[in-house]
Amino acid sequence: MSRLSDLFEAAHDPRAPLLHVAFDTGDHGQPGPVVVMIHGIASSAATFVFVRPLVEPGHRVIAIELLGFGGSPAPENAEYTLEEHVAAIARTIRELELDRPFVLVGHSLGTLIAARYAATHGDRVSKLVLVSPPVYLSPDEIGDPRVRGAVGGYLQAYRFFRANKDFTIAHAAVVSKLLPVKHVMEITEQNWTAFVKSLEHCIESQTVISDLARVESPIEVVYGRFDEFLVPGNLAIIERMRGVTTHVVNASDHMIRKPMARVVAAAIGA
Repeated sequence: MSRLSDLFEAAHDPRAPLLHVAFDTGDHGQPGPVVVMIHGIASSAATFVFVRPLVEPGHRVIAIELLGFGGSPAPENAEYTLEEHVAAIARTIRELELDRPFVLVGHSLGTLIAARYAATHGDRVSKLVLVSPPVYLSPDEIGDPRVRGAVGGYLQAYRFFRANKDFTIAHAAVVSKLLPVKHVMEITEQNWTAFVKSLEHCIESQTVISDLARVESPIEVVYGRFDEFLVPGNLAIIERMRGVTTHVVNASDHMIRKPMARVVAAAIGA
């Protein structure tokens, strides 16, 4: 069986967990396409608190919480690979019985999962919106020494976070208190396994470039100029790809705050 066939079959695994739909609101008359939102690592549907009210008029808006995060299950045997995340998202979307293609929005880790879903379920996605995508190629694949050094630094930091549980949980708790939205970043004993395995298996080792190369629908990329997880040299690869439109939000970071929410809503078509 080919690698692509393997990915397709994994994404249709009937044994995949059914995820928590945090909200399903807006205009169910659907004058505009349905919008499905997927948050990032160590987060929840709270990621989209500023986007949701901008999109609800004229759209049915659905937020799905990732495997191991928010209100979704955390199976004991889960490895939190990209294939497992996509299979769970795919099953949950099938259960929603959407009758036409929808706009798929991903933030951070959610962009990597959304890209793979769109690559393997092309007929379901009318538009792909990637917000703050953490694009990291393997350092061995990067020719520019500055970009290679930046990626190496991020990967080293992520390995440190995974190896130092108490520090990481305590640091996240401090940062979380400073953010304007509750539950937008939470690393706890309860989601620790989901966090470290998703970090290792999806973010540190990723296939987003090859996944996006297979996406036929339009791709909108939104990111903040001061995104602390951004490697411009890597993101530039996506910006040059066919069908990609990029929106840079000045004075914004990785989180979707109000200024970025307006750009994301416009990218969705609200």
